[in-house]
Amino acid sequence: MGNQIIQSLVGTGKGILGEFTPPPDKSITHRAIILASLSPKKSIIKNPLLSGDCLSTLNAFRKLGVPIEQRGNELFVSEGKRSLFSPLRELKAPVSPIDCENSGTTMRLLAGVLAAQNFESELVGDSSLSRRPMRRVLEPLRQMGAAISAREDNFAPLKIKGNPHLKPISWKSPVASAQVKSAILLAALFPRGKTTVIEPEKSRDHTERMLKSSGAGIQIKGNRVVLEGPGSLKGLHVKIPGDCSSAAFFLAAAALVSGSRLAIRDVNLNPTRTGFLSLLKRMKAKINLSSIKEALGEPLGNIKMTPSSLNAVQISKKDIPSLIDEIPILAVLATQAKGKTVISGAEELRVKESDRIHSVVTELKKMGACIQEKKDGMVIEGPTPLKGTKVKSYGDHRMAMSLAIAGLIAEGATEIEDFDCVKISFPNFLPQLKRLCLRN
Repeated sequence: MGNQIIQSLVGTGKGILGEFTPPPDKSITHRAIILASLSPKKSIIKNPLLSGDCLSTLNAFRKLGVPIEQRGNELFVSEGKRSLFSPLRELKAPVSPIDCENSGTTMRLLAGVLAAQNFESELVGDSSLSRRPMRRVLEPLRQMGAAISAREDNFAPLKIKGNPHLKPISWKSPVASAQVKSAILLAALFPRGKTTVIEPEKSRDHTERMLKSSGAGIQIKGNRVVLEGPGSLKGLHVKIPGDCSSAAFFLAAAALVSGSRLAIRDVNLNPTRTGFLSLLKRMKAKINLSSIKEALGEPLGNIKMTPSSLNAVQISKKDIPSLIDEIPILAVLATQAKGKTVISGAEELRVKESDRIHSVVTELKKMGACIQEKKDGMVIEGPTPLKGTKVKSYGDHRMAMSLAIAGLIAEGATEIEDFDCVKISFPNFLPQLKRLCLRN
């Protein structure tokens, strides 16, 4: 099960001290592998995140005939033959189903790519991924001309009969979802004409930024993205920046544990990913950001954090797209904030790696938090002392790491079941945490 005991820092006089660079950004690594695999040109990806989810994407493209070689901490994608149907690389029909394992990003974005191929393919996943909804991705791809079947028309496995003659569409998405938007844009690289995606709120825009820097004809205006195909992509020569979502756990720890002084280096500061940082400021956290450079069209910078007396906040639907992955650790912060924190409009959390609304409420209640579940979020009253106990990660990497930070501020020891799931996004999480906590 990979259980882990987290010892409390309460009363030890120790803080979160030092500096670190978070692991490479998971979302950007996925997209770099995809665009490098679609370009017929040679690509070099430095500092990729080579953990569970991103390896699923890497292995998927190898199965599609793309030569990807790992040398140390770099990926090399060789030149490839151009497709007969577009300026992009020719992919080969897989001889067996492509296993996306636990990666929803792999399955949804790859569906967009495979929708435009001249062969049939099948995407499968583990039991968790097979319970996550896919209809919102399938509907626009079908409208473009792909034939895709799914279990109960909503769940993996996905059987895709590709169509190299897709048609462009204008899609008004009912939800702000970077994965839905990205699947459509990747499919839109193949047909001639303009494809438009309009969202109710702006979701993460890594795909648009990377497509633009790779030479695709793309226009971005607010919540509207227009891509003119067929797209021609340059080879990538990039270094993946640090992941802001992974940094969030250490920022929370530094805000909560007295005596802390933390500096985080070379982290991605994309505005669609910094909702958590903005929220920390709203909670009156002592946080300082400094921008230093730009890469792949993405702003990079440094963050400093010291202990803070936090205030409760109101979080509405418009806030959710830019901090969707940070809600579990935000809930931990809210248990120590003065007042009532209300999170609404977060129904999307029900269909992540776990039902994160139910998981967060259930496990923090075990630790003594004053927290209530809502259909679309939760209500948390603080500050409330937490107590160490045995809790569950539900196989959800962000739940496991959030509970570890809760364990630092809880009285006594906290045992987390199935902690090994952190390897999905942050394999080195525990050694980093121990180092910064001065626990040798």
